[in-house]
Amino acid sequence: MIELKDVIFSYGEKDSANCLKNITFTVSAGQFVLLTGPSGCGKSTILRLVNGLIPNYYKGNFSGEVNVNGISVPETSLYEMAKHTGTVFQNPRSQFFNVDTTSELAFCCENLGMPETEILSRINNTVERFSIQKLIDRNIFYLSGGEKQKIACASVDVAQPDIILLDEPSANLDTNSVMSLRNLIKIWKEQKKTILIAEHRIAYIWDLIDRAVIMKSGTIVKELTREEIDRTTEDDVKNFGLRSLKMENPQDIYISHEETPEKIILKDFQFSYEKKKPVLEIEEMSIPAGKIVAVTGRNGLGKTTFLKCLCGLKKCRGRMYYKGKWYKSRQRINQIFMVMQDVNHQLFSESVLEEVLISMNEENENRAREILGLLGLSEFANCHPMALSGGQKQRLSIACAVASEREILLFDEPTSGLDYEHMLLTGEIFRELKKSGKTVIIVTHDDELIRNCCDVVLHLNQKKKGYELF
Repeated sequence: MIELKDVIFSYGEKDSANCLKNITFTVSAGQFVLLTGPSGCGKSTILRLVNGLIPNYYKGNFSGEVNVNGISVPETSLYEMAKHTGTVFQNPRSQFFNVDTTSELAFCCENLGMPETEILSRINNTVERFSIQKLIDRNIFYLSGGEKQKIACASVDVAQPDIILLDEPSANLDTNSVMSLRNLIKIWKEQKKTILIAEHRIAYIWDLIDRAVIMKSGTIVKELTREEIDRTTEDDVKNFGLRSLKMENPQDIYISHEETPEKIILKDFQFSYEKKKPVLEIEEMSIPAGKIVAVTGRNGLGKTTFLKCLCGLKKCRGRMYYKGKWYKSRQRINQIFMVMQDVNHQLFSESVLEEVLISMNEENENRAREILGLLGLSEFANCHPMALSGGQKQRLSIACAVASEREILLFDEPTSGLDYEHMLLTGEIFRELKKSGKTVIIVTHDDELIRNCCDVVLHLNQKKKGYELF
């Protein structure tokens, strides 16, 4: 059982981001409970309180009670809490300690001092139930996002905790990988595990959960029982500010569009890692300029590599033609701004405002504050970027792209971790960028974002060594 009683928490005296205010709720043994609500409402903070990362790792101002299986979490070490809880994070890379998958599966059990025979037995059992035989003895760095998420789930399963916590586990996954994740969660539910999940993409688990806890600004604003969940409509979730209850595979989306005279033309693009088989091969590609272009495809297909090659972050063969000029790899860096999938890699400053300022060609504080206002980040201007939630960091990275004033803007999963309202806001920002003459190219699995703002859908297809433009 998980029990929070009169919990108040903030990460610092001057930091109002992600505070919790008088949180009281319980999760009974064997229940599957969803935590949802706007980015930064405190969902991840609750998970950190339950698994002991607060206060053992994240410090702050805390009052109230947090109990797990009758144990007071604030008074218990992380080592002891690991015997009761297992956590799957939004970015699985943040929880890996080994280079190969088999060692990663064994890691937690080894730390708990289990005999080798017991560990091997547990690994074999998990591999069989999760059907991940093809992922054993693999280099973690060569796995796709969906495959990494499976290993993260499997490593938790091997440890066999009573309570499983998941923090935005579907954020960066394609449709097929999301359904694989759903199947793993169903296995835990059938085992009567206690599951607490913080999630925006609710459609894939809506029929599995026992309760939904909706949060806003650090408080619980509504709880839904299973009976109320069954009666909830698409209009209801929109009124709650939640994502859709419907799932659409981006690979199936077709959007009619008018041809534009201005094109971005790519010729003879090819890239491979360490002299291995090319992961990217494009003889010729024509992208409409001045449009919002969605790039879709399954996890591991090379979409992120495509963006990095396009903007010059990776040195690859090939040239880009734009506005009467051909650009080689290095020359493209000054024309293109890219927002990475893991935005932590490109946040450097001591404050949110400074982060936007250093993205500008010439610093303009008034303009920087205006951009922060557009993205709902004004109140966090003086906060450290790393104090923000995942969704808030994502919006900050978009603010930096807007501030750069580059003509071509690339975004890698810009709405991962974003709630419905901020997904709509992001779509509006992209439309404003298009109006100002920018070309916006987005790698995304977010069908709602594509329907909301994209003019063109570009489906990468590895088997055809190319793409299909819709």
